[in-house]
Amino acid sequence: MDTDILGTLAVREKGLSITPTAPKPRQVLALLVVQADQMVPVGMLSEELWGGRPPRSARPTLQTYILQLRELITAALELDAADARTAKDVLLTVPGGYLLKSGGGGSDVREFERLAGLGYRAMDAADFPEAARQLRAALALWSGPPLADVHAGVHLATQVKRLEESRLCALDQRIEADLRLGRHRELLAELTVLVSRYPTHESLCGQYMLALYRSGRRGEALDAYQRLRATLVRSLGLEPSAALSKLQRSILMARPDGSPATATATATATATATVTATATAPGSAGPGSTGSGPAGTGRLAPVG
Repeated sequence: MDTDILGTLAVREKGLSITPTAPKPRQVLALLVVQADQMVPVGMLSEELWGGRPPRSARPTLQTYILQLRELITAALELDAADARTAKDVLLTVPGGYLLKSGGGGSDVREFERLAGLGYRAMDAADFPEAARQLRAALALWSGPPLADVHAGVHLATQVKRLEESRLCALDQRIEADLRLGRHRELLAELTVLVSRYPTHESLCGQYMLALYRSGRRGEALDAYQRLRATLVRSLGLEPSAALSKLQRSILMARPDGSPATATATATATATATVTATATAPGSAGPGSTGSGPAGTGRLAPVG
């Protein structure tokens, strides 16, 4: 079974789509896919579909949705007469819930995590060309917001947020690798959009400041800092982190020839390391984790 969720939902068995068109069965399949090869309790599926107020007919209605999914799986399995499996071997009823067996098929999420992991390890080894290449390949797997065409209840919304923050972490590190390779001018347009989209994300702001400074736009770099500071103070009651403040001071004291001071690069690296360490700590939203850090100093901002 091949599954894609980094954009619209697409699930295929034997190359044939088994993605239902009706919204509720789609929602059930999406939750089974993000929890593939794990038991999904009936209660979790019920909460996903109806929140805290399931109808009296919730259990038989859910069973109907499972039956519809199995009918689609059966149609796909019939394409291969040599395959002795039935739909109940793919979508199992287990004590307390249901389990969707991936059978080792392709998954865009697993491939994203694999490529991003290679990129992070290359960053740790200071192999910035390889890091940029692997992280760019990981990000290219995304065609839009995760599960863009599926209504997200409480459980899917959590998974969507986890995936979006994993993407933001990979994007942060890919930009850092590109900066280390001197691609500051090429990054300006992208960073202009990103700092507008994530106005409290300090690492992205620091990268934007450094790209502006290295492009000879020192005043705009300082303006970017002031905008971030005003946003943090107004919305969160926080001052920028010590690392970002250090970057701002280093730009203020920069040499007039416009060449980046060592302190500038060091401060930005510190800011990025702070965000990355927070994003990959237990309970936060790094690759493979399930939590999310609040917006603010040195943390990933919420993705909405």
